[in-house]
Amino acid sequence: MNMILWMPLVLLLLALIASAIKILREYERAVVFQLGRFWKVKGPGLFLLIPVVQQMVRVDLRTIVMDVPSQDLISHDNVSVKVNAVVYFRVVDPQKAIINVEHYYEATSQLSQTTLRSVLGKHDLDEMLAERDRLNSDIRAILDAQTDAWGIKVANVEIKHVDINETMVRAIARQAEAERVRRAKIIHAEGEHQAAEMLVRAAKLLGEDPRAIQLRYLQTLTEIAGEKSSTIVFPLPIDLLESLATRRNGGAP
Repeated sequence: MNMILWMPLVLLLLALIASAIKILREYERAVVFQLGRFWKVKGPGLFLLIPVVQQMVRVDLRTIVMDVPSQDLISHDNVSVKVNAVVYFRVVDPQKAIINVEHYYEATSQLSQTTLRSVLGKHDLDEMLAERDRLNSDIRAILDAQTDAWGIKVANVEIKHVDINETMVRAIARQAEAERVRRAKIIHAEGEHQAAEMLVRAAKLLGEDPRAIQLRYLQTLTEIAGEKSSTIVFPLPIDLLESLATRRNGGAP
């Protein structure tokens, strides 16, 4: 009879002991409150909590990958774009993450969205497309500074997509085509300039010795003879005609 009376008390004692035993994994910490006041951060491993008197809040210390929803913004050059990003952060101070902010994940998410809009709105579309590394670094630095009071460390920010409407895509395509045409014209003009310089230098070299012109003349005849053509235009140098005329006149010019 006494055994039956003591059985509920034994079961209650075992239940209290079981509820007092806590086990945390290596990447987890417990923020312990004693009678509503912060006591200490415990874990990982095995530890005991006094039932009713002490309560704990479990915090994960692993890196969290948060997808920032697509944000509508207007760039500095008045182009409407949609930008989304991904933020990598983790809790480094569990006490601040639980006490200083209500929900650190939601707070970081909202802060990331507003920071993304405010930072990218100060830059042109070309900078968003060509200088993503610098913009990622700027956004990460701002987020890291503002979330430090929450015990959060922002490790990295990556801009994933910059979506542009079809009208702007066509305008960018026309701009790129015009830029390529401009470069082609510049390259062609530079080639003509270099060719003209080389021709002037060649003409000066050939003009220094008349025999060089004769050798060039013979080389031209060789090139013409090698071509399969039914009509051959036979060039006759003016210098040769002048030399023949001089001999015919007995040496008089």
